[in-house]
Amino acid sequence: MSRKQKRENLMTLFYQMEFMDEFNVDKLNSFMEENNISDEYFMSVANNFLNNKEEIDKKIDENIKWNISRLAKVDLSILRLAITEITYIDDVPNKVAINEAVELAKKFCDEKSFAFINGVLGSVL
Repeated sequence: MSRKQKRENLMTLFYQMEFMDEFNVDKLNSFMEENNISDEYFMSVANNFLNNKEEIDKKIDENIKWNISRLAKVDLSILRLAITEITYIDDVPNKVAINEAVELAKKFCDEKSFAFINGVLGSVL
């Protein structure tokens, strides 16, 4: 599985966690089992997100003009993934994390989301 596919799976996991309001290791393990995922990178990103969710959400909140609760859940999931990579994953260059987030937004969000996500991530850096 490529990193691009792993990122799509991570975005899906973060979306499901947000939708169900279940941010825990049990949800992570269940998702990994259901999707037959056993990967160090995936686990590293997911665990870093779970362990630092409040700090990641604070970075998002500080770089948008309205409350984080108003963000589309897919946009929020993509931002969380990219900020986790930027902040906690050393082998992913910031430029790559941002580019991959923009590509996810182009694929899964409306036509304006990718520019919004790019802007927020630029502000975070």
